[in-house]
Amino acid sequence: MDELEIPTHFLCPISLQLMRDPVTISTGISYDRDSIEKWLYSCKNKACPVTKQALHDSGLTPNHTLRRLIQTWCTLNVSHGIQIIPAPNPPIHNTQIAKLLNDATKLPETRFKCLATLRSITLEEGERNRSCLEASGAVEFLVSIIKRDDSTLLQAENNKGSEFIKASDEALSIFYDIKVSKSCLRSIISNDEVFVAYLVQVLENGNHKSRAYATMILKDLFQVADPTQLINVKSELFAQLVRALSDDVSQQATKAALKLLVELCPWGRNRIKAVEGGAVFVLIELLLGTSETRASELALIVLGHLCGCAEGRAELLKHGAGLAIVSKKIFRVSHGASNMAVRIISSISKFSATSRVLQEMLEVGVVRKLILVVKVDSNSKRKERAREMLKLHSRVWRNPACIPCHLLSSYPS
Repeated sequence: MDELEIPTHFLCPISLQLMRDPVTISTGISYDRDSIEKWLYSCKNKACPVTKQALHDSGLTPNHTLRRLIQTWCTLNVSHGIQIIPAPNPPIHNTQIAKLLNDATKLPETRFKCLATLRSITLEEGERNRSCLEASGAVEFLVSIIKRDDSTLLQAENNKGSEFIKASDEALSIFYDIKVSKSCLRSIISNDEVFVAYLVQVLENGNHKSRAYATMILKDLFQVADPTQLINVKSELFAQLVRALSDDVSQQATKAALKLLVELCPWGRNRIKAVEGGAVFVLIELLLGTSETRASELALIVLGHLCGCAEGRAELLKHGAGLAIVSKKIFRVSHGASNMAVRIISSISKFSATSRVLQEMLEVGVVRKLILVVKVDSNSKRKERAREMLKLHSRVWRNPACIPCHLLSSYPS
């Protein structure tokens, strides 16, 4: 296909790829449906990408003539490695989804068919389909099934065959896959405390898959929450997030839980709630067990927040590997992780520096790492913070017996 030149009028002006489902907008320009839907619905653009004219009508008209020409060209060039493009599925309409939801609400026995249809729609790549689901009330329908904890068993197909799952678990996964808009998420978290409370229950009692979806949905919800909602988060949520991290529900859920903790911890008494939920110990264990860059960065950011309070610092010092693993991450993960690790050690150095703690920092290599920061680090702020700590505790740390000579010469005077 690289050797064969594709006619330029068969290429989408946005993706510059061969169009599979060409549609024409009001300016007369044709685009691939998926590309123009993302342009209009996801990116919220209101102008034609080519002409820059304002679009007062966002309707998409299938360009059947162009599609037939493209299909004919593909058929003639199969020998060159061109794949035949199948006829596209007709776009879904709000009225179809609304009728489906109405029937499922009135007739519980049709609920399986409804969920199966919603699942098939979410599997189709198309921003318009997702927008239609939201506009027709599918999100509210899914929320009602999730809150009802519908335990009806449904047979669902997957790449390993088929399995029986609860209707509420299927609704949970569909809700996540729809990629609900921020405005809709904001409405849910503002008006439906029961839904948020149920998601916390799923974290406590659900299977691994449903707990993963609940974690990711909670992360999306609280990313659009207002300060009052962030301050008033209950302790139970922190306890269950920590448990999800400890159980290693899934890699995606782990990152979602860490991002949610990053979002919540700066507000109100949330640091104390997280510490009381056991977050410090679990975060240290996570740092000990992972080499994944983003997870390490997020764990250090959360630890940085928690070490901003005396309770958090005390918990870190209780863990035998707390200081060691934080200092070990300096220079080994990323610039951001190094910044946060130095900041955590600085917090310990300033506010929790008992003689025992200072001695431990010598023994586990924290002081050597700080000298190394002063000696080789190019980041001036990090270097200055390390220099301040070394000067502050020079009477204890400037000890030739504990620091190699090549580093001792770099100890700030």
